[in-house]
Amino acid sequence: MRRYIRTLLFSISLVLAASGFNAAAQIDAQLTQYWALPSYYNPSSIGNVDFIHITAGSKLQWIGVKHAPMDFMALADMPFKFLGKRWATGLVVQQENVGLFSSQTIAAQIAWKKKMLGGTLSVGGQVGLINQTFKGDSVLMTDADMAHTSADDAIPDGVVNGKAFDVAAGVTFTHKWFWLALSGTHLTAPTINMKAGENEENLYQFETGRNFYLMAGSNIPIKNTLIEIQPSIMVKTDTKFWQYEATARFRYNKFLSAGVAYRHKDAVCAMFGAEFKNFFVGYAYDFPISAMNKATHGSHELFLNYNVKLNLGEVNKNKHKSIRIM
Repeated sequence: MRRYIRTLLFSISLVLAASGFNAAAQIDAQLTQYWALPSYYNPSSIGNVDFIHITAGSKLQWIGVKHAPMDFMALADMPFKFLGKRWATGLVVQQENVGLFSSQTIAAQIAWKKKMLGGTLSVGGQVGLINQTFKGDSVLMTDADMAHTSADDAIPDGVVNGKAFDVAAGVTFTHKWFWLALSGTHLTAPTINMKAGENEENLYQFETGRNFYLMAGSNIPIKNTLIEIQPSIMVKTDTKFWQYEATARFRYNKFLSAGVAYRHKDAVCAMFGAEFKNFFVGYAYDFPISAMNKATHGSHELFLNYNVKLNLGEVNKNKHKSIRIM
């Protein structure tokens, strides 16, 4: 028997209403510092510099709201040369918890790069696996509920999970003065079939919808100062709903940075960052301007980036040096 999971838990309703996207959209985390982690949304945004690029971070959304989204992720990428051409490879690992749902994603990325028009064109793809779990044994339902009963077989009475193959693709153009990226995630719109065990009669389904992203940014040095202005935008859609945000950051002496952002009808954000040698740490705080501000004082996001220098020249091209011994 095929049934779609239905849950009227208040926490899930909050997630859907405030995000403006369907349930599938929550598989992609809402990152305020998207400009620092573009490869999370776009597999072509990897290998732009000669470093092994490692990032770990977390987003705790809507602090104070029970079962609000929590995301933990790790990303890594590096360039390499093959047949005289420049390529890049990457890895994405993510854990997300939203209400009684939890998902784990692991994906591999590959990108091909070509210099053109004074910049670099990158075309990339991503293949991976999504594991989805629903804690049906934590659903609280009483027979007094007019819509459902405690015996409703449309809601599992135990933990169910399932896996599905996932695909993403994108294109990025980087220039000395700007960058532009277009991408799509969950392009096959996989349906995850979930059941408690091999002999479980009921089969539940979770639909993962496609999402599309446009990201762009620039780096504008202010003459005769150590300050750079770094504006950026992000537009995302599932073809039914649209959301955009605009960001303005200021970077001082390639060391300290700060900025503000506006996410349409959702939040205003503040962010701070510091870099030292090959380390970068970034923090962002989102203050909701939607009805969610009655339930939460905001969201927190933190990530740490670490780079290991690579040498892609003809001499010792396969060697690299860790900044720990520089």
